[in-house]
Amino acid sequence: MKKKLYRSRSKKMVGGVIGGLADYLNMDVTLLRILFVILLLTTAFFPFGLIYLIMIFIVPNEGDVIKHD
Repeated sequence: MKKKLYRSRSKKMVGGVIGGLADYLNMDVTLLRILFVILLLTTAFFPFGLIYLIMIFIVPNEGDVIKHD
């Protein structure tokens, strides 16, 4: 089965990107959020904040992804 990246609706705080990424990587969503905030604060927002904003518009919502068995 091929994994699909999506924006999570159930683990959503801002755009659902981190929740969907956590599901895709099989990681704890809280750990990934903490890592993202640390990277966001230590890199003066630019690379990780910009990538997050772009992913909000590019990555489809959880319900929009067709799941194949």
